Amino acid sequence: MIRTGLWIFAGLVLGGIIHIVVILMLPALSATAAWDRVAALGPNEGTRVLAAVTAGEPNPLRLDPELAYAVCTVDLRKGPGTVAGALPQAFWSIAVYGRNGTVVYSTTNRDSTSNLLDLGLFNPAQTRLLAEQKLDVAAGLLIVEAQQDELMVVIRLAPPHPAMRARYEKSLAGLRCGNLAV
Repeated sequence: MIRTGLWIFAGLVLGGIIHIVVILMLPALSATAAWDRVAALGPNEGTRVLAAVTAGEPNPLRLDPELAYAVCTVDLRKGPGTVAGALPQAFWSIAVYGRNGTVVYSTTNRDSTSNLLDLGLFNPAQTRLLAEQKLDVAAGLLIVEAQQDELMVVIRLAPPHPAMRARYEKSLAGLRCGNLAV
């Protein structure tokens, strides 16, 4: 009887350990899956506008069909990053993600006084150079410091009417995303 109880207890402890390990591994696996899905869309040359989601079609990135999306990746090992351009006078949001899936920075047009987006992405070493005025950047640049060097930027626009989607996607395609020339 005692032996059976010990086996049950050991099984429960082992099951609990396995359960905790699996739960702790899931965020790491899902974050890289999203990064890999975006990378599978093709070479990353600046801003990439994602195709609109249509009903009945696969939606592996789980995008909202009402929004227009653009993504780009920035590698801060090549220098500070930037996302800049003009966006329509409608709702937009931008989020910067690290390779591990953590949100580094996020904002919307509600925090802005204009429709111009001018975002600078820096790692800690580049931020230090900026503070020492060893990097020359334009006035008005919104500075974001990231602890990771590999970043993905996701820009979302909400067209007020489906007929305006093409114009909004053109606006997204006009965004400059990449590394600053320093």
